[in-house]
Amino acid sequence: MGAAFRIVRDVVAYRLSNLEMANLAGAVSIALALRLPAAEVAVRFVFAFLLNVLVYLNNDTLDVALDLRASDRSRETAGFLAGNLPAARAAQAFLLAILVGIAATWDRGLFLPLVLGGGACLLYSTVLKRRPFLDVAAMVAWGTAMPLCGTPVDDRLGWAMALQLGLFAGVFECLQVLRDAPEDEVQGVRTTAVELGHERTVKLARGIMAAASAWSLAVLGIAPAAMSAYAIVVPVERGEASRAWTRVKVIYGIAWLAICAIGWHYGRSAGMFVSVPGSRLAAGLVP
Repeated sequence: MGAAFRIVRDVVAYRLSNLEMANLAGAVSIALALRLPAAEVAVRFVFAFLLNVLVYLNNDTLDVALDLRASDRSRETAGFLAGNLPAARAAQAFLLAILVGIAATWDRGLFLPLVLGGGACLLYSTVLKRRPFLDVAAMVAWGTAMPLCGTPVDDRLGWAMALQLGLFAGVFECLQVLRDAPEDEVQGVRTTAVELGHERTVKLARGIMAAASAWSLAVLGIAPAAMSAYAIVVPVERGEASRAWTRVKVIYGIAWLAICAIGWHYGRSAGMFVSVPGSRLAAGLVP
């Protein structure tokens, strides 16, 4: 039990220190923007948090051999995990049981992010992160599915917001594989950045940025679309992908706050071509 607790603690501490649980904030912000009751927000937060712990623990378990050789990951932490894999698997089973129990008793719609988000992460960790283009596509799917923890399955506004986060996730994956490309190439790992090279991967990232801004403009709001479009001109120099990642994250964070504010205030989106109502607005619960 002690080993399992330490493994889970290490997973949470590492991911939080590297800002890798952004989808958790996305799920909670969607729930708040939709004006869900406080109890509903709390349960969905717990579910999203536990799901993040499960998928990241799964990733670390699968990658433990690589982490033992990596310079950016604590050898002691990876070594402890490698020496206690049965405890890690027990922790995974326990987390999965809790998640299934919450979904079965609170909202069966939560099975959707559990299956799609967990499935996308499993495929990414086992196969797709070593497959050019599929690595980015998997992160778009992951970035869409995980924030669905924050919305009832029948809420169209929640889905529209989750898709926006999925497009953002595709941009971040492009920048991440750019950052890791030198090490991946040495290790013989074929990612999108290794396959395309720096310039073409940057072009792909800018294409997804344009798609993200277009979705926001058409469906979610003109102001956040203008904000997110600024990411397209952020320079991505060789060896500076981490810096660009940080700048783009700030830009998208501001745009996302604007999207949430629009949803919370109006109970619907404010796109140029489409205005998507939230389920509480449709039910007359939001003035």
